[in-house]
Amino acid sequence: MLKNELFLKACRREGVDQTPVWIMRQAGRYMKEYRELRKKVDFLTLCKTPELALEASMLPVEILKIDAAILFSDILIPVEAMGMDLSFTDSGPVLGNPIQNEEQVESLTVPLVEEKLFFVFDAIRLIQKTLEGRLPLLGFSGAPYTLATYMVEGRTSSNFYKIKKLLFSRPDLVHTLFKKLTETVTRYLQLQIRAGVQAVQLFDTWAGTLSPETYREFALPYTQQIVESLRPEGVPIILYVNGGGGLLELMAGSGVDVVSIDWRVDIKEAKERIGSRVCLQGNLDPCFLYGNPANIRREVKRILEGFGRGNGHIFNLGHGILPDTPVENAIALVEAVHEESRCFH
Repeated sequence: MLKNELFLKACRREGVDQTPVWIMRQAGRYMKEYRELRKKVDFLTLCKTPELALEASMLPVEILKIDAAILFSDILIPVEAMGMDLSFTDSGPVLGNPIQNEEQVESLTVPLVEEKLFFVFDAIRLIQKTLEGRLPLLGFSGAPYTLATYMVEGRTSSNFYKIKKLLFSRPDLVHTLFKKLTETVTRYLQLQIRAGVQAVQLFDTWAGTLSPETYREFALPYTQQIVESLRPEGVPIILYVNGGGGLLELMAGSGVDVVSIDWRVDIKEAKERIGSRVCLQGNLDPCFLYGNPANIRREVKRILEGFGRGNGHIFNLGHGILPDTPVENAIALVEAVHEESRCFH
């Protein structure tokens, strides 16, 4: 039995006495303890060393007092296992030999995830042993479309020109790629759950760059396949799309339990549109954490009031916490959510 079940109860839209809160990228460079950890090893080594991934995963549990821990890893780990070269620079991930043709797609394998990514499942077991039932543990993966953007663009993109060019010029090739990604992601998340995570989040971060019709054709069907395959595992599934305000109804129709929204859509509007179907997660602008604690508290209260009374809200940022965020402001955020939300339950 978990000592803190706020997060899981909210996922299931059950009654809670305060709103749970966790933060995307909650173990990261804004923490001096994490920066000290990174001085010892490069990012990929940190992800692939279970003892170090444990240490990173536990930092926000101890420092922030959040309501859910999340596995320390990266969404591109399974892509490397499929056969692509992966490295990380100061400006982000870089994938060697970006996909341009049929031969490259054909050369990608659907890996034996349990063998190739054993270190992820070892880390999950270590984290659960250390948590001792204090909090639920989240696992995650990138969704097929977002993983494909990196595989085709080679890195984070400002306009996603290359992936969109491939979508519209070679839809057959894209669907072949997405099928391989879907099989890989499904197995990866299944094994995370069986290793001990109590919920999973699908990051389709860059799907917000798609029109609703394009999302419906190229991204949504694969998300639905993953969700349907994971449903027998019995854990809540969260879907996050950055800039997904125009896709809310489609996201809610994917079968997930929780739709995570960014700050560009008002939470009251989101609740009116889809909140009766799913739990909502979000949606403070990460830049608010540059303000002082009083302003952070005011914005927290505004979002809580926007959601209003009722079940099914997990407080989070609308995107990952920024590297130069003062850690004391992240702590103030968690305290404000816990204190201000009690009057809404």
